[in-house]
Amino acid sequence: MKRILATAVLLAATVTVTPARAAVSDYDLALHWAPVHHQDTDSSDHDADYLSTVDFDGDWNGLNNWENQTQLAKLTGAAYYSVVETQTHWFLVYSFFHPRDWDDQPDPFGLTTHENDLEGALFVVRKDAGYGQLEAAVTVAHSDFYSYVPAGSPYRNGSETIDGTLLLSGGRPTTRQEAKGHGLYRWDGNDFPGGDGVVYYPAATGEVPSGGNDRDVKYRLVDTFAANGMWARRNNSETFASFGTFRGDNGKDNAANAPWGWDDQNDGAFYRGYLATHPAELVSSYFSNKGTFSLTYVRNAYRG
Repeated sequence: MKRILATAVLLAATVTVTPARAAVSDYDLALHWAPVHHQDTDSSDHDADYLSTVDFDGDWNGLNNWENQTQLAKLTGAAYYSVVETQTHWFLVYSFFHPRDWDDQPDPFGLTTHENDLEGALFVVRKDAGYGQLEAAVTVAHSDFYSYVPAGSPYRNGSETIDGTLLLSGGRPTTRQEAKGHGLYRWDGNDFPGGDGVVYYPAATGEVPSGGNDRDVKYRLVDTFAANGMWARRNNSETFASFGTFRGDNGKDNAANAPWGWDDQNDGAFYRGYLATHPAELVSSYFSNKGTFSLTYVRNAYRG
């Protein structure tokens, strides 16, 4: 009996001292769910469709990015990420920057082109002890948002109609982005229009594509909330013309928006920037049949 009691005490002590699983960091969470990104390119100027960062050229001056886009060695693949958390969900925003929103036709009146371009996607992940479960996505294409759900998601139409199924590749969501104008949607499983494009995969470091039809290029993740990063500079006039709008003077002036400036033109009462700053409220309205869904934020750096 003493031996049995001693064994029980030892087992209890062993269980007691077993360390708890460390919480997933924002970076690891963002890396886990970062999409396989299909970037279409236009053969007339394929490198104008390469991904980069706002400060790819070594400065945060929004007025010289169009001119410096030709510095191809600096166009290493990258995407910005931010994580906002409620009691039940993580909301991950990925933003893809291009120095130019361009056209292969002349634009003398600045109607179809502009300096700087940032569009992206919101992924909705139900929290668990690991990396969570992906339940929905909303993508940004110019002044319209598009809603998607992966296979098996319980989400149904809410105030917005679901636009399609979000495909996964190796467990990751997949996205596609237009050439020239860079509107972002889910990837539909088809090849690029015209047969040429760049497929970007998340990694620790970014790469420059070898050309306009490179199917295996790495992109790195950059924290939107990093010190002296994009959000920290939100009131800096070198980079931004106004809150949420980048400074730019090629084509249409000051025409590109940061995540807190994204807006859908016809989604009713949702204000500019809500996809990033109030994601729980937006998703709660856009979708139905969500199950337990908290609107109480645990962390939201966009709102202080």
